[in-house]
Amino acid sequence: MDSTFPSTVPNRGLSRDRHGRGMRGPVTGPHLPQLRGRYETFMLTIAHTVDYLRSMWAEELADVHFDVAPTPPRVEVNGVVERWKVDHERRRIVLYRVPIQRMSKLHKDDPLHRQMMIESVVFRAVAELLGKDPWDLGPERLRP
Repeated sequence: MDSTFPSTVPNRGLSRDRHGRGMRGPVTGPHLPQLRGRYETFMLTIAHTVDYLRSMWAEELADVHFDVAPTPPRVEVNGVVERWKVDHERRRIVLYRVPIQRMSKLHKDDPLHRQMMIESVVFRAVAELLGKDPWDLGPERLRP
């Protein structure tokens, strides 16, 4: 007896055609933008903040390389988890996504406050690299 499935049993995992209705469409429909997850939102916020800072401090940040890593390689001795790492010699900033997203204390957990937290981490990391106060990097952006 042949050990393969009979030809009458469809392979449902490959085509995603459920009950003969055709291929699945996007959840948001054809006229709305695609939904973004936490990862995409995080990366876009980082990119926009870095672009803003590069526009304000073009010379100082011209050769700075920004990276995003999931987590820091280790936990500090006193139990503090780094949110970023600045390498002054290589002119490199590494932002750690998981600690920034999951370990930051927000007084209100909504999209605006999450965005502001991510932006503040980028500002503080760049300020550490440049030896400046974060409030001096973009005074008009951070004013209430």
